[in-house]
Amino acid sequence: MGEEGEKAERGKLPVNEQGNVTTATRDENLKDIFHSIRMEKTPAVINYGASWCRVCNQILPSFHELSKKFPKLSFVYADIDECPETTQNIRYTPTFHFYRDGERVDEMFGGGEERLHDRLWLHS
Repeated sequence: MGEEGEKAERGKLPVNEQGNVTTATRDENLKDIFHSIRMEKTPAVINYGASWCRVCNQILPSFHELSKKFPKLSFVYADIDECPETTQNIRYTPTFHFYRDGERVDEMFGGGEERLHDRLWLHS
């Protein structure tokens, strides 16, 4: 497998029992995920949060549950403290970025399970 294939594989993590969510654990990992989103043109949503953020912690279980309801979307969680270089432009947590055909097409700030569900439905 070439370098490009290896990078794409690193961006993919196994599905866990909490849903179909990939977790970016460091900047390099999130860069690989961005590369996969651009190359595969898979519809995706990235949830930027932080462990110290109360609203982030409240919406995260719903994010995992919603990943089961929208299997056509790739779900990614990125903690801004674990990926400081790639998330330096994130000003609010949680922030959700929605991707289609490899490009960011929408964003949502803050929590709210119903708001998130509706936005995911729109992009699925």
